[in-house]
Amino acid sequence: MSRDDGDDGNTGYGRRTFKRSKAHFADRITADGRDGWPVEAGRYRLVVSRACPWASRSLVSRRLLGLEDALSLAVADPIQDDRSWRFTLDEDGRDPVLGIRYLAEAYDRRESDYPGGVSVPAIVDVPSGRLVTNDYQQLTLDLATEWTALHRDGAPDLYPDKLRDEIDEVMAGVYEDVNNGVYKAGFATGQKEYEAACAGVFRRLELLAGRLERQRYLVGDTITEADIRLFTTLVRFDAVYHGHFKCNRWKLTENEVLWAYVRDLYQTPGFGDTVDFDHIKRHYYQVHTGINPTRVVPLGPDLSGWLTPHHREKLAGRPFGDGTPPGPVRAEERIPAARTL
Repeated sequence: MSRDDGDDGNTGYGRRTFKRSKAHFADRITADGRDGWPVEAGRYRLVVSRACPWASRSLVSRRLLGLEDALSLAVADPIQDDRSWRFTLDEDGRDPVLGIRYLAEAYDRRESDYPGGVSVPAIVDVPSGRLVTNDYQQLTLDLATEWTALHRDGAPDLYPDKLRDEIDEVMAGVYEDVNNGVYKAGFATGQKEYEAACAGVFRRLELLAGRLERQRYLVGDTITEADIRLFTTLVRFDAVYHGHFKCNRWKLTENEVLWAYVRDLYQTPGFGDTVDFDHIKRHYYQVHTGINPTRVVPLGPDLSGWLTPHHREKLAGRPFGDGTPPGPVRAEERIPAARTL
């Protein structure tokens, strides 16, 4: 997520037709280092916002795969200013590893006057302080397939080779109509534009509900990248997309299948323990001043239902396949209970 979708900083959201920018920095960190960036423990720093669904994919993947020791984490303030993501959560307002106040500084060290904005997730090369990639579509796939030498014992296969075609097909529909669709609805500048986007969101959600009524996970009988990408939108749905983005034909809690599915994932180690509802709500309602000029953050919705029984285990399925769940969240990355449930 970045501010490049509106040219007037935070006030630009919702004032022009929404178009998601492609990642400008698409270098890949690979086992063979073919782009000049070899997989190497401790060399890189993952920069995220816990508010951003695109960045949250990488948080879930990193934890499921056990890459915490290999790939360090920087968490940006959920409230951007017009220079975008900043490190005001850290002492002295600087990231303690990179020594910078704004993620934009790592972008500038890579390329000055680059097109587009400053987005997360981003991976920065620690020795040089230069941005490596902000390719949110490829980044997590590479964590799953190129970083295997650094995976924990028992890490799940999130992008199994024999299922990749089906995973890619499912993810394409989820991206167009759900991940990106809520933004097209929320930032629409006209009635027809909004209605088309909103209709697409719910049409796809109903198709997904039909699929998930028969099986526990989107593809195969284990968690895959497809589930991660759907989860990060669904977990935000009632909290921000239903009201703030006007995707309000129904709440997620009103759809029996999807509500059970997302609770199942939320209660799975590696998913819910990366979610910060406080960051999510404050970011959307306080940053998108073009559509919420008062910056008032609503009190609801009630979050108490996230830990209620989901009964999805009756569909069988093995969350981690032949692997095991990740261990406890390390203390420095634990989200205070007051910011979750």
